Order: sequence, then structure tokens, then C-alpha cells
Amino acid sequence: MELLQAWIVSAVINATLIVPAARAPLLTPAGWLHAWILGTVLGATLGWRGWLAVVLYLLLGSAVTKVGYRRKAELDIAEARGGRRGPENVWGSAATGTVLALLCLLPGAPVAILLQGFSASFAAKLADTCGSEIGKCWGRTTVSLTRWRLVPPGTEGAVSLQGTAASLAGAIVFSGICCSLELIPWSELAAISAIAWIATLAESLIGAELQPRLRWLSNEGVNGLMTVIAAVLAMALVR
Repeated sequence: MELLQAWIVSAVINATLIVPAARAPLLTPAGWLHAWILGTVLGATLGWRGWLAVVLYLLLGSAVTKVGYRRKAELDIAEARGGRRGPENVWGSAATGTVLALLCLLPGAPVAILLQGFSASFAAKLADTCGSEIGKCWGRTTVSLTRWRLVPPGTEGAVSLQGTAASLAGAIVFSGICCSLELIPWSELAAISAIAWIATLAESLIGAELQPRLRWLSNEGVNGLMTVIAAVLAMALVR
């Protein structure tokens, strides 16, 4: 009964908050609906700390996407829909973390380990967004990781010094948020950040090598794989 009440309260609170927030140009109308579902799940499973961590992830990711948007639009490498995220973007980022949050409800669940994976999955996605958006805007020299040659900004599997630094910063920032909210201890900050950053490099390789060969593998699918890699590495290696 208490669990059912937690779900109802979470659903009502999230609806109350999202109705006015939906005026902000962060998500599409369908994106806001799916964000409500995500917020309801997080509120009912991880409480306000897990919920707030993902809200901050959304705000930071959206802010980074808006940086230099006009220039990126001129180069035709900007995010579509003015940077607004849709349902596919919501779950490409959050599916892994949502599953881990739900697993925390199971009797005897290793909550501390699941929270490591949860934190690493979102840290990797914010790192990826920071690296991609900053690299597109200010990356001076963009190099293909698989072919080690110069390529245009925005090329799949390519990195720049500026984007790589921004990616690491994004991983550290979100890991720090999770530590501040007591989802993970401060002693795990460096390890979670490093794992999240490494996962973004794996994402670049997957995007460059696998995505062109597998027509069914979308950008959101690549993002999902990256969050899985980050979560698995964190749960397996961080102690």
C-alpha cells in the first residue's frame, strides 16, 4: 500500500511541476509527457535525490546544447527542433538509469551498486552531450578516432581537444552532483567520472564503426549502448 501511495504521489507531483515547465523550450510536447513518466518512476523509486539529479542533468544538457546554437545551425550540425528533446532522446539517455532505479525496489537489491550504475549512466550521457556540443562549436581540430585523420566537426566518431575536455568536465560535474545528493560517496567521484568519460570514447567508436553498418542502430540506440557500458563498468569495477 505504501509503495502504491509513493507512485501516486510521485505522479501527481511530477504532473504539477511539468505543466508550467512545459512552456520552456527544452522538450517537445511528447517529450514532456515521457519526462513525466520518467520523473514519476524516479520519484517513486529513488526519491527526491534521484529525481533531482536527473532534472539537473536535463537542465545542464539543454543549456550546453544551446551554446553557440546559431553557429552550429549555420554549419548544419545543430540538434534538430531547436535543441528540443523528444521521447526518443529521453529514453536514449534514461532507459538504463530507469531500469536500475526500478531494480532498487527488489527485496535485497544491492542498492549501492545499482546507484553506481545509475550515476555512471547519466554522467556518461552528460559527458557525451558536453563533448559533442562544445566540440561542434569550438573544436579547432577534429580527428577521427578510427582513421586518425582530420574530419569536419560533427562527424561521427570524431573528437577534438576542446570537446574531449568538455566531455571529462561533464562527467565530473554530474558525478559531483550525485555525490552531493548522497547517491554515491565522494570516494567514488574519480572512478565514476573516469568510467563515464571512457564510455563516451566507446560511444564514438560505436558511432563510427557499427552505426554505418547496422541500419537499425539509431543515434539513440548508440546513446543507450553507451549508458549501458558506463553502468556495467561502474557496477563491476567500482568498490
